[in-house]
Amino acid sequence: MSPTGIRRAPAPDHEAAIAGAAYVRHRRVHRSRSHQRPRVLQLLATGGTGGAQESYTGLLLRLDRARYEVRALSLSAGNAVQRIRRLGLEVDVIDETDDEAAVRALSAWLRRNEIDLVHAHMFRAEVVGTRAAVAAGTPVIMATVHSSRVRSREDVAAIAALTPAMDRLIVPSEAIMAKVALEGRGGARFAVIPNGVDLSRFATPPPSCGLRRELGVPEEAPLIGVVARLEPEKGHAHLLEAWPRVAAAVPDAWLAIVGEGSAEADLRARVNAMPADAAARVRLTGRREDVAAVTAELSVAVLPSLREAQGISLLEAMARRVPVVASAVGGIPEVVTDGLDGLLVPPASPDALAEALVALARSPTLRARLGAAGYDIVRDRFSIDAQVRRTEAVYDEELERAGALAALRGPEPVGAGLRPRGRAALEVPPL
Repeated sequence: MSPTGIRRAPAPDHEAAIAGAAYVRHRRVHRSRSHQRPRVLQLLATGGTGGAQESYTGLLLRLDRARYEVRALSLSAGNAVQRIRRLGLEVDVIDETDDEAAVRALSAWLRRNEIDLVHAHMFRAEVVGTRAAVAAGTPVIMATVHSSRVRSREDVAAIAALTPAMDRLIVPSEAIMAKVALEGRGGARFAVIPNGVDLSRFATPPPSCGLRRELGVPEEAPLIGVVARLEPEKGHAHLLEAWPRVAAAVPDAWLAIVGEGSAEADLRARVNAMPADAAARVRLTGRREDVAAVTAELSVAVLPSLREAQGISLLEAMARRVPVVASAVGGIPEVVTDGLDGLLVPPASPDALAEALVALARSPTLRARLGAAGYDIVRDRFSIDAQVRRTEAVYDEELERAGALAALRGPEPVGAGLRPRGRAALEVPPL
């Protein structure tokens, strides 16, 4: 009731109406002249840790600031958000656990910031980001499928229904493209862009992180390590089943399991159930912030996954010239060629895994040969610079196709304002 006694109708909920609008393929193009470089939002589903967050951070740091105004936003807080902020970048957070509320908040944020391209990373960012971007009339909607996870029928149906509203889907491997297509997204316009690693981080020997000293591992002993989330799909259980055979064949070998996750208690129980001599040479380190340095102290890196989009931890090990053993699943065979630059084994096969680990643990010569070949592959095909260049090319193609670049340029000569003077990309401090 107003002071005059007149009952006023409630204010219309414009945000809810916009967020709930029907999806349309032909979105409006922002006509504001407040910016002449395309505004690109890197949208992250969760601020936790993992390969997807590592790829997101690498892309965010290196996108060309002379070509794009780059913004970052996460749909939850967490270690990845804190790390990005420590690296000197601003990251907004919309910490709404309810998807409907998150869509409304994000659609308002997109309009307020006049975003020209949304690039979503991980499942929830695809769902919330696509709905919000369509509601906000964002010219270009893209997503990267980082995970090989098997999702529920409801989730698969939901993302398949949203896919027609997306302009491009980026996948890190041909295997993930095939998986996504089978989930009802075959009509998408795909771009296969492998994840890359920052070779500059591995150009010089890292300072010793003291891992061997902390774990009590002699400097000359073979140290086998797996760096991955402690989740069932990463296959740690099969590695631990193989370990007693490795420990018996190579009595001075040790195993380090680096990471955290829901399977930690189960894995510790498996270690405790081993023969005492094998269990004594297994260490679970928990989460480490110095993964690059940890990887350098390994003699062999292993990734026994049951599913894997690509395997960033493998790329990081190869960049350190550390030989790798991995399951032949998902996109891993597109990175590692068995016997040439690493060893591949069937998934969930402890016997084959033990055989490969024993061969490498026993032979420094084989380790050196595979490690050198692995570095060459990463340098030639899987650098972060190559990943960023390919991604930027897709951005430009989609912005041009949507008419966004022409709208931003206005009557100015083509290219004006797109390459201002100054630093092109953020300088990346070593991790």
